Amino acid sequence: MDKRIAIVTGGVAGIGRAITLALAEEGYLVVACDVNAERGQALAAERPGQVAFQRCNVAEESDVQRVVRETYATYERIDALVNNAGIIRRRTSEEIKTADWDAVFAVNVRGAFLFCKHVADVMKRQRRGKIVNVSSIAGKLGDITSAPGYGPSKAALDALTKTFAREMAPYGVIVNGVAPHAIATEMSAEWSEEKRKSIVEAIPLKRLGKPEEVAAVVRFLLSPGADFITGEIIDVNGGFLMD
Repeated sequence: MDKRIAIVTGGVAGIGRAITLALAEEGYLVVACDVNAERGQALAAERPGQVAFQRCNVAEESDVQRVVRETYATYERIDALVNNAGIIRRRTSEEIKTADWDAVFAVNVRGAFLFCKHVADVMKRQRRGKIVNVSSIAGKLGDITSAPGYGPSKAALDALTKTFAREMAPYGVIVNGVAPHAIATEMSAEWSEEKRKSIVEAIPLKRLGKPEEVAAVVRFLLSPGADFITGEIIDVNGGFLMD
């Protein structure tokens, strides 16, 4: 099979769907992983030969191992991994339950770690491959939307990205991250109109971002043009944070 092979977690809705479609247009066969089987199967049916769906709970190592094993067994290569799966639990620090905190870290950090770990085994043997982790501005600033577990989980993901970038560089494997803010997705749709207006007002470009704009940065990081970039967390936030 001549197509490059990519795994995209949380790949059937929002930013993940945009990434899946962008990579399919780039010529990848994308294995989109998600817990939402209905959406996943619909996306695969919409893009036959470009998108394959695998139901996967990224926090379960057996699920992750199965996806990686079956993907490699079917296509004999894994060229790219995009860890996009993520969840949020909106509560104040006083209100949040320990179970909610644990759930956020299980998906946002443990899930990314497990996929990095098991895909890295393949990429090390190949002596090539690229990984992109989808983080958040909250990983750099702390959470700004009353979700105290979310920001720390994304900060951990940023550190994980840099850790794998250093560890995998000798094998020719490149690892980077993207940190979006205020993207028009189902997650941001939960905001009140007042909150939306205040967030947009604080963004120099005065609008919400589009999932396709995040996907474009991921697409670049997976391209040959980014072959000398590793361990970076690229901001996609309309100028809200310039670092």
